[in-house]
Amino acid sequence: MTFAENILNFYQSLKITTRLPKGVEVLNPYQYKEVFGYCEEFYHRFYGDQKKRKLILGINPGRFGAGLTGIPFTDPLKLVTHCGIVNALPKKGELSADFIYMMIEAYGGLKKFYTTYYISSVSPLGFVMNGKNLNYYDQRELEEALHPFIVRCLTQQLTFSIDRSVCYCLGEGKNYEFLMKLNQQHQFFKSIVPLAHPRFIMQYRRRAINDYIRHYTDTLS
Repeated sequence: MTFAENILNFYQSLKITTRLPKGVEVLNPYQYKEVFGYCEEFYHRFYGDQKKRKLILGINPGRFGAGLTGIPFTDPLKLVTHCGIVNALPKKGELSADFIYMMIEAYGGLKKFYTTYYISSVSPLGFVMNGKNLNYYDQRELEEALHPFIVRCLTQQLTFSIDRSVCYCLGEGKNYEFLMKLNQQHQFFKSIVPLAHPRFIMQYRRRAINDYIRHYTDTLS
C-alpha cells in the first residue's frame, strides 16, 4: 500500500465519538465527496510511493485552511497556485499556509519537501466555537475529551512509513508541552523538536519572517 493510500484511508476513518463541550463544533472536510477528491489528487501526486518520511505535527486544522481543503496548512488558494489543483472552494488565504508554502519553496519545492515530510496535526480534525477557530488545548474539558482520539490517530499514522527518530512540533508552547507529555507516556518518537508556529510568526513576528524560514529549512535539512 502506498503512503497516499494509507493517508486517504486514515482520513476516511476519522470520527470523534466522544461527547464534546457545549458549543464546540467539529470541522471534518473529509465527509464531503468533492473535498475528498481534492485530497485524493494531492496525496496521489505527492505521496504515491512507499518512501519513509518524517512527521511534522501542527495543532489542529483551521476553518480557512485544512478545515476546508483537508490538506494540512493548505488553503484553497495554495491548492490552485502551488499544487495546481483546481477547486471550487472559497479562495481565501490562511496566514499559516502563507508561511508554510514560502518555507517549502525555500526548502526546495513541493516535490522535495513532500517526499521527505508528512504534515499532520495533533488533532487531525479541527474545531470552531461561535464561528471562531478553537485549539484542542483551549479548553481543559475539550483536551481531556479528545485525548483517546488523539492517541488513536497518532498510533494509526505511525503504522505508515514514518521515521520515528524525530517529530517536528509546530508550536513551542502548549502544543509542544502536550506532545511531550504524550510522548513520555507512549514513546511515539525518540525526540521532539519544537518550531515556532506559522500563525504566531505571521501575526507577531512578520518582520523576521526570513529568519524563521531560514531556521525552519536549516532545522528540517
